[in-house]
Amino acid sequence: MTTAELFSPTESGYLSQLTRAADRFAERAERRKRNQKLLRTRGVLYADEPERVEKRLNRLGTDWSQARAIDREPTEPRTTSGSTLRLPPEHFGSDMLGLERLIGRNNLTPVAFLEKGALVARSVGRVTLSGPGGGHGTGFMVSPSLLLTNNHVLRSQEEARRSTVAFALQAGMDGRPLVPAVFPLEPQRFFVTDRELDFTLVAVAEQGGRGEALSSFGLLPLSEEQGKIVIGEFVNVIQHPGGEPKQVALRENLVVDILDRFLHSTTDTLRGSSGAPVLNDQWEVVALHHSAVPKTDAEGRPLSVDGTLWTPEMGEDRVAWVANEGVRISRILRALSTIRLTGAAARLRDEVLTAGPTGETVTAPVGTPLPTAPSTPSVDGAKGLPGTDGARVQVTDGIAHLTVPLRISVGLDLSAHPVTPMSSPAPFLAPAPPSPPDGASAVERDVEAALISLRLGRERPYYDRQADAAARDTYYAGIDTGDAEALRRALTELLEDTHSPRPKYRPDRLVYPWVDLHRDGRLRSIYSGKDFSPEEFIRADAAVAEARLARVQELFVRERAAGPAEFEAEFDALEASMPFNCEHVVPQSWFAHKEPMRGDLHHLFACEVACNSFRNNFAYFDFPNFREAEREECGMRDPVGSDRAVIGFEPEAGKGAVARATLYFLLRYPGLVGDVRTEFPESRLPTLLAWHAGEPVSEYERHRNAAIAELQGDRNPLIDHPEWAQKIDFSGVWP
Repeated sequence: MTTAELFSPTESGYLSQLTRAADRFAERAERRKRNQKLLRTRGVLYADEPERVEKRLNRLGTDWSQARAIDREPTEPRTTSGSTLRLPPEHFGSDMLGLERLIGRNNLTPVAFLEKGALVARSVGRVTLSGPGGGHGTGFMVSPSLLLTNNHVLRSQEEARRSTVAFALQAGMDGRPLVPAVFPLEPQRFFVTDRELDFTLVAVAEQGGRGEALSSFGLLPLSEEQGKIVIGEFVNVIQHPGGEPKQVALRENLVVDILDRFLHSTTDTLRGSSGAPVLNDQWEVVALHHSAVPKTDAEGRPLSVDGTLWTPEMGEDRVAWVANEGVRISRILRALSTIRLTGAAARLRDEVLTAGPTGETVTAPVGTPLPTAPSTPSVDGAKGLPGTDGARVQVTDGIAHLTVPLRISVGLDLSAHPVTPMSSPAPFLAPAPPSPPDGASAVERDVEAALISLRLGRERPYYDRQADAAARDTYYAGIDTGDAEALRRALTELLEDTHSPRPKYRPDRLVYPWVDLHRDGRLRSIYSGKDFSPEEFIRADAAVAEARLARVQELFVRERAAGPAEFEAEFDALEASMPFNCEHVVPQSWFAHKEPMRGDLHHLFACEVACNSFRNNFAYFDFPNFREAEREECGMRDPVGSDRAVIGFEPEAGKGAVARATLYFLLRYPGLVGDVRTEFPESRLPTLLAWHAGEPVSEYERHRNAAIAELQGDRNPLIDHPEWAQKIDFSGVWP
């Protein structure tokens, strides 16, 4: 027999739970007002924390650039696709419809949404407690053996022993009741409950009262990954309210606040049923519904629907409520993972943590066996690839992180193409990337998304001088230019405070489709000035992403005995040998390839691979005419292998733009570069200032600056106020 209980001795009863929910709701009143104002005035992309919104977009396969491009589009419906976007049908799919739906531009959804919802609902059942204190609640299968419900539905093993769960307790398509499949609970096999988070996890018998197979009702896998929901989205609740047949509240609950452990939602209809799953539009479980937020009197006591004080004897359905409260699934999983279990109990618990591929609902028709659960769990929102003895690689937000027994991590950009866990224990076979819907590869779908962003950008005004001037004046309001050092400090603080969100390094999705375009819709290499189409660079980088991923897989097969130093060297060599067509004007090696520097759009420029490699990581330098240097169409650099004291690179084109981008970087990240001889030394500052003065700010740079401000919040002061270059004391930016 296995049982575990986590509880706070100060908590007692559902009345106490209602009171705490009401207190939490009251404490967040001002925050909710802020959220609701942002939802009204700016939309769902701005109401929640930027990092959470970014992760939500990543989970939907899109990014800030595409989302904001759609947000700016005219709202007239298009008869070609039903979308509000000016896109022909061949460029429109369920992913784009889902993004419009998130933003609130379109209520259409693919019919597959309903089909998948019907499958998901099979895993939800009515929990019935017989005998003293009996009643009903909702629960749902989260592994082949375990059901999740509320602690206040099943408080103890004794209650669970006299309880059952009934699946298919609902009306059929003809309106007539189906015959429910009733299964006894088996707390003697597994029972874990937590009063504070109000959840109970209990084993269910494998066969029902009439011989039905539990496996035929599927399960809803739980994920600790972030990005499943943001403030302003609607959630769905599948439930047995008051013990009635199964019902669904479909996109009626608006998420108005997300706390550390709970989320609050409001609806004009009935509140949720205790123990019901709260699901997003992808039918992923985001929370466990556990409580109404009640109306209260002046002393904070819950009220009933007739205005009198509510007491537990009245029943939950008599609570006068103002909102729903759910327990975040990520917090339930976190608590569950900390419980010390052994043997069969540990294996049952681990089935919950590895119930299925992340974000995939595992269900099956009656009589169909469920797939075997993966042997490799997801960790920290990443998907794993088998590695060396004790070593693993995790792919999160497009970065592959190698974890070895010493817990050392190194980064490798994989363009956000995840690698799925192995479903068999073979330790030496590298798995293939998953196949997304519609038969396209992950890379192909990224390409299509980038091309859609490109097409949307062509419908926009390239640069609105008047609007940008107003945004600039607002941004720098209150900045005092009287003192050179104070000006530098004030700008550094302003840049850091407004740099939000902080997008990851994705040139194919952010740089090429809009940020780095010239007025003619083309890209110009920042160093050579050569002309390229955005589509050319998007497709070229996609090919590099595919090749990098294949090489990573080969590496883990071939080098399974290597240590962390060897892997780090291999990763660095791989990225150097297979670069994107994008240049960091401050080389990545100077800041150890870390974010947010790596993805900071202000110093990312389109640049063909040849020039990217020719520049390498040399600091900028102005070669005198009489000085010999190695020359190419990209510019000049000291000859390779030179023993000269000064190593440098002088671009053929773009000197003013790269100077202003570098000066921005020095202001935004003071003390980060210049601590070794090969990085940009303070003695080179006059070179940057001369290039800045020699090439005035162009419309192209102003477009870039405005586009980047839309995507990551901060602006480049040297573009907005070129005259400040002589007023800023840059001496404090070096270590």
